Amino acid sequence: MKRHILILNGPNLNRLGKREPEIYGTTTLADVEALCVAAARGNEITFRQSNREYEIIDWVHEGIDTADAIIINPAAFTFYSIAIVDALKMFKGPIIELHISNVHAREAMYHHSLVSPYATAVIAGLGAKGYQRAVEAVLDMLDTGEETAGR
Repeated sequence: MKRHILILNGPNLNRLGKREPEIYGTTTLADVEALCVAAARGNEITFRQSNREYEIIDWVHEGIDTADAIIINPAAFTFYSIAIVDALKMFKGPIIELHISNVHAREAMYHHSLVSPYATAVIAGLGAKGYQRAVEAVLDMLDTGEETAGR
């Protein structure tokens, strides 16, 4: 059975490869998307990025009806968007919160995620390869029926 994985990326991630490469590396968002497609084993990937909170909310709403899993790198929205959290709370399948850097090893303003309590799992600090691991993880959760074990 083919699965549909929705991968959402928040603000400034369109600048990957150019933005603070000492923190985020030189991999571009297009490279990240290719990693995800390769890891998907023929399953459907919808990959999106926006700097606009309302678009991410609309995409989560769409995913509630169409996706089997959500991988989200909310970026700065992680720390203040109750609206994105409220949308994610409606999703019944696995949700992986993803961060390229280890947010817990950075400045204090990055230490408290509003998203984490509603995520099945959190991946942080693996660089762009964290996306590949997230795709593999949600497919494993879906295959084993452990899609909401962490929440």
